Amino acid sequence: MHDLLLLAALMAVGTAAAAQTPDDTGRQWLAGDHHVHSEWSVDWDRSTTPPTPIRGGDSAYTRSRNAAQARAFGLRWMVHTDHGGPGHSAVTRDHAYPALLQARADVPDVIQFNGMEFDVPAGEHASLIIAPGAQERDQLVAIERDFSRGEPLQEGSRDTHQHMLDALAHMRGLSPLPVLLINHPSRTATGVGAWGEVEPAELRAWHAAAPQVLVGMEGAPGHQATRSERGLYRNAAAPTFGGFDQMTAQVGGVWDQLLAEGTRFWITASSDSHVNVRDGGSDFDPGEYSKTYVWARPEAGDILDGLRGGHMFVATGDLIDALELTVQPVDGSAAPARMGGTLRLAPDARMRVQLRVRQPATPNAAGQHPVLRQLELIVGSADGHGAPRMHTRRFTAADWQRDGTWVSASWELAAPPTGGFVRARGSSTAEPTPLADTQGEDPWQDLWFYSNPVFLQTR
Repeated sequence: MHDLLLLAALMAVGTAAAAQTPDDTGRQWLAGDHHVHSEWSVDWDRSTTPPTPIRGGDSAYTRSRNAAQARAFGLRWMVHTDHGGPGHSAVTRDHAYPALLQARADVPDVIQFNGMEFDVPAGEHASLIIAPGAQERDQLVAIERDFSRGEPLQEGSRDTHQHMLDALAHMRGLSPLPVLLINHPSRTATGVGAWGEVEPAELRAWHAAAPQVLVGMEGAPGHQATRSERGLYRNAAAPTFGGFDQMTAQVGGVWDQLLAEGTRFWITASSDSHVNVRDGGSDFDPGEYSKTYVWARPEAGDILDGLRGGHMFVATGDLIDALELTVQPVDGSAAPARMGGTLRLAPDARMRVQLRVRQPATPNAAGQHPVLRQLELIVGSADGHGAPRMHTRRFTAADWQRDGTWVSASWELAAPPTGGFVRARGSSTAEPTPLADTQGEDPWQDLWFYSNPVFLQTR
């Protein structure tokens, strides 16, 4: 009983902290990447028992090299997330962690987190991000050793929903808390709305079990350089859409369903870098194409708080590098709420949604200055049956305002009477909604940004 009460108190403190308006002193948009592989994503010699790790099996790059590339492409933070496998926790302890310390010494101006691509029991993969500190090595080793689906010699012995719940229970008891983000959630889907190893019900259950740990998913998966199958979404019936996973890209889809239910569930973007396309692989380097921008101080703890609180947006191809999304009652009776926050307003109130985005002054990694062709504001709420009810408004250069490198749009409308959320996206294309990605498509000509939501709560 004592443990249950302590857990409830910790969760209540975390929820209250996430709901507060952050102090913006020293905060800025910090670009990062939470899904990067190195030589310690090993291959395995399975002729031995236990299998022997083969260094460089999945990537030849050192962690220092990856951090240097992240810096070159404008990232301020990154997470090293190597694959697991049978007994890989020993590789993490004896090799990957010392390599992290070396990378921090070699590239000190990039904040680097200890982490791994966690083999999710009863799921697929997730980016596990450990808070830096004296316990960061041992915390990661223990999670991998005791809970990773890939760690045991007996394949499938941990592939149960209960084992994932046990893992989340362990993680939510750690201090400071780690962050877990589901990777490429629809990569194993067999069609649009036909789920594979990650189902919407699992996302709900995992988040409910540790809402301050499992806080979101990749909206835009990595492997975006693959012209044959963007994102390595190999089933043509279940592709990415504008480089984004169908759970995020479909208005009224899985993500909007979760948000309409009031679930604080965020999206990110990553490189999933293994081997760069220049070296014959299917990937971009960290920050070369996809960036997750967190509103934070350049401190590891504040970046984790930003990820946990949804104070972030994502962009591909450097379409934008700053975003302000606010919602406020038209009568000014409450202060504006921002991404990750909640606006409380009367059921019959009218609200003003304002979006400002900034386009970079410098060219992207392809040497291009992409043109922003559209913005879209998206308002969602739950209907009487709990399904998402969606309203959208698109803006083009004919009806938005420009101030130097900033573009802004505003929309006044009635607030959803039962509450809901507001989010935004935009594109270098004129597609009213992102189209299914096709073989041979040039990802640099199909760029998108997505905000995280502002929640609406009626009094």
